[in-house]
Amino acid sequence: MLNPPNILTIAGSDSGGGAGIQADLKTIMAMGGYGMSVITALTAQNGLGVTGIHAPDPDFVALQLHTVLDGFSIAAAKTGMLFSAPIIRAVAPILRQRSFPLVVDPVSVSQSGSNLLHKDAVSALINDIIPGCDLLTPNRPEAEMLTNTTIDTFEDAAAAGEKLLQMGARAVLIKGGHMESSVVVTDCLCIEGQAPKALPQAKVDTINNHGTGCTLSAAIAVGLGKGLPLQVAVTRAQEYLNLALRRSYTPGNGVGPVNHAAALNV
Repeated sequence: MLNPPNILTIAGSDSGGGAGIQADLKTIMAMGGYGMSVITALTAQNGLGVTGIHAPDPDFVALQLHTVLDGFSIAAAKTGMLFSAPIIRAVAPILRQRSFPLVVDPVSVSQSGSNLLHKDAVSALINDIIPGCDLLTPNRPEAEMLTNTTIDTFEDAAAAGEKLLQMGARAVLIKGGHMESSVVVTDCLCIEGQAPKALPQAKVDTINNHGTGCTLSAAIAVGLGKGLPLQVAVTRAQEYLNLALRRSYTPGNGVGPVNHAAALNV
């Protein structure tokens, strides 16, 4: 049996376990990867919301990244909550030298409405992280923020995706979870040089959707780390997330997470 691919997540910690580093590592293992992490911020949060954020010194974030890259051969990586411009500026030059696929989830606001990205960090994200990334995975509000447009339809999403490609992303997946539909969620996949693709999934009626974006991007990173073509990695990640939503539960008060172990039948 071959060793699992080494998958790196660069993101914030969720003390409630449903999103961030914790969701990423659970997803990576469930999808058949070996997970490692660079922690950009500590959050105090549960299903009711975020009560505090503490970020380490940017130089220490960079040291984590250097140390992981020195000790492991990375098959793929993802970024999640990067929090501040100084942290982005610390990790961006290192990531530009990478030899592996990079998925960028431009995390800006938590499910409970807390800001997870400083306002002054948006330009750093646009200038230093998005250019050259292999896949950018914004939800509707994040795509609207990054492109300064309004997205109401699939055609709007495709137009926003084209703008994000022009910003330097090699591919963009605009997630459809915030679009109004009672039966289907349609993600819009835009790949450089190709027509936009609609990737629908049945909508799951549950309030336990904490960490969906983190989970999807981590699952895609595993697929890319295994050498899958981009669209195949995306659709397999969609299927994993959809199952995790269907089997979600509420471990505590407030909004629950998806069930990262659903595919393991345990």
